[in-house]
Amino acid sequence: MPTLSGRIVDTAHLLPADLTATLSSELAAHEARTGNQVVLLTLPSLEGEPVEEFSHRVATTWQLGQKGTDNGVVLLVVPGDRRVRIEVGYGLEGTLTDVKASRIIRQEIVPRFRSGDAAGGVAAGLRAIMGTIEGTYVPDERKPPSATESNGPWDLFVIAVVVGVMVGAAIGARRGSGGFIGGLMAFFLALSAGWLFALGAAILVMIVVLVLSGLSSGGGRASSGGWGSLGGFEGGGLGGFSGAGSFGGGGGGFGGGGASGQW
Repeated sequence: MPTLSGRIVDTAHLLPADLTATLSSELAAHEARTGNQVVLLTLPSLEGEPVEEFSHRVATTWQLGQKGTDNGVVLLVVPGDRRVRIEVGYGLEGTLTDVKASRIIRQEIVPRFRSGDAAGGVAAGLRAIMGTIEGTYVPDERKPPSATESNGPWDLFVIAVVVGVMVGAAIGARRGSGGFIGGLMAFFLALSAGWLFALGAAILVMIVVLVLSGLSSGGGRASSGGWGSLGGFEGGGLGGFSGAGSFGGGGGGFGGGGASGQW
């Protein structure tokens, strides 16, 4: 894998020199204010390797963040594979959550990449990461949150139950209980058919919503195994982390937190 030579390791050559210098200064200032280490790595291709496994290996090899606080972040961009990932250290998982990392990818990085503005996407992504950690980043709230950004399966279950209650109440109304209110009252008085239909509808809606939310999830955890050879990034003159240069990791740890995306 590439050597950690600075806060920006742009082997895919996505950034012009002036932007590289600007972003490096911003990342250094962020580290001075917070102690967190945020690094960008771009690669032309992973040659078929999973982006989650490779980014986790890079992060743990480079040991970004401080030992004990584990406050490192890697933004990995692979233009040849159209993949991007934000890898988050243990200590920042509560601040830069999987949901927030996924939102940064979807709202800040991917739209710019799709429009051909790779440099702008990288810059926006890094600034959103730093802003999220520092509490200054404000996402675009006009966009409705996806199912994965809700408060979890409990909210989905409550929604499903409400739907079931309404269906049961409607059945009660059609059975002559005196309109919707009468049907609702009849339902709560334990109309057996209403209960059964409501329960069935609740379970069905909950299953459908949970399946759809699982399919649309952009985050995920890296596999805990498989840290062997990674294709063309072993050998060939690209050695592991050697601590070269004036910048290096501080011994931080990573557990697979973060999010991935593609464009």
